[in-house]
Amino acid sequence: MKGLRAVLPKAVRKRITFGFGTALLLIALGFGLTLYSYNQYRKASDRIEHSQQVTNRLGRILSLITDVETGERGYLASSGDGIYLEAFDVAVPKFTPELNEIRSLVADNPQQLRNVDSLSKRIDTKIATAYQQVDAVKKKLPISIARTYMLLGKSRMDRVRQLLKTMNEIEQARFETYSEAAENSFRNTLIIIFTLSLLTFVTLIVSYNLLENELNTRQKTEDQLRAYEDELQDKIQLLEISNEELERFAFVASHDMQEPLRKIQSFGYLLRDRHEEGLTPDGVMYLNKILQSAERMSKMIKDLLNFSRISSKKEPFRMVRLADVVQGVLSDQELKIKAAEAVFHIDKLAVIEAVQSQMDHLFSNLISNALKFTQPGKAPVITIKGAAVDGDTYPELIPGKKYYQITVADNGIGFNEKYIDHIFKIFQRLHGKSTYEGTGIGLAICKRIVTNHKGLITAQSQPGVGTTFIILLPEKQTQSIHDNAATHETSTYTIG
Repeated sequence: MKGLRAVLPKAVRKRITFGFGTALLLIALGFGLTLYSYNQYRKASDRIEHSQQVTNRLGRILSLITDVETGERGYLASSGDGIYLEAFDVAVPKFTPELNEIRSLVADNPQQLRNVDSLSKRIDTKIATAYQQVDAVKKKLPISIARTYMLLGKSRMDRVRQLLKTMNEIEQARFETYSEAAENSFRNTLIIIFTLSLLTFVTLIVSYNLLENELNTRQKTEDQLRAYEDELQDKIQLLEISNEELERFAFVASHDMQEPLRKIQSFGYLLRDRHEEGLTPDGVMYLNKILQSAERMSKMIKDLLNFSRISSKKEPFRMVRLADVVQGVLSDQELKIKAAEAVFHIDKLAVIEAVQSQMDHLFSNLISNALKFTQPGKAPVITIKGAAVDGDTYPELIPGKKYYQITVADNGIGFNEKYIDHIFKIFQRLHGKSTYEGTGIGLAICKRIVTNHKGLITAQSQPGVGTTFIILLPEKQTQSIHDNAATHETSTYTIG
């Protein structure tokens, strides 16, 4: 079942669970109803047996009273032959135990109990008459007296027979009622078993078909995904080959372009240093424009090389102290910071798993941006903070994974947030080349670095207020135990 839970969708698992649960419920219900019907059938069978026992006892009473009647008449007809009284003498003592047994059998039936009492009295009367007739024969009384006793005995014998018949009819009616109840219970049991078995069979068939269809569908989907995966692997392989060729081309082209650029710059500077006096003012202006363009072209080539190296140069992830990275960048840009009279507020940043060189590029570009896009006459104030967050904070991140959030905020010129996606694209600029220097690659490099670290970068900004770049990087590059980020401690650095 665990295997099925792993491969089946939740809705299908619910339907299959419902189907099998219904089947089990039907089986349990069938078992319970069958047990109930069996108990009813057993009770009816016990009552039938009980009624048969009563009927049998009544038959034995009839047999005994018949033995008394036969012995009495035989003795009279033979004029006192004692052989006819043997059955008579044997039968008389048996009435009392038989009647007591019948009383115990019909104890639950008041009507039959009353009939037993009446039967006992009639039998006693009949036996008393039989004894009188036997005494009359023994004493050799006139035949007329003996016949009188015989007629009286016959009358009382008929009353006994009539009562026995009535009691038999009552028991027969009960026998038929119990037999019908037993038959109905047996029939109902068969119907219940058949119906519930059919329903259970249908439920299991439906659940099996649902499970089989879902597994077949998943198998087809897996086959398609496997085919897509193979196709994707082929395309990835082709893409990797293409990327390697493009990176090789970009690297070679960049190096090849650097050499003529360096010559242009070298001869341009020589021309300006040695022959500036011989040039007209327009010539000097044109020469300076050539040198500026060559310098800008050199920076662009270097940025392109840095951009391509981020994905092509496979550097290992190591534990990196972000505070050391920031301090290194501040040291490298010390002259620019002093010139701008910038003030930095920097939290105590955490240690995360990252690529050292890429972290250097990331903070260098972000700090350079903050120092570049400043408001005239206003000293830059740059705040760098860090905090541990969970992946649930942003929908683009992995839920449950630990991330470290870095914010780089400035009080610069800002921008309209409708250009938020525009600023992270290569060669995309929001300002003219003459207004702010740069190649338009810096933020694209930041975007690629963050993507390479499986993180997220975005920004919040308002024109004339400033910009806050938000970077989220995994504390660990794997799903291993995450270290807790360092606690907040804020310090202020003023350089310049």
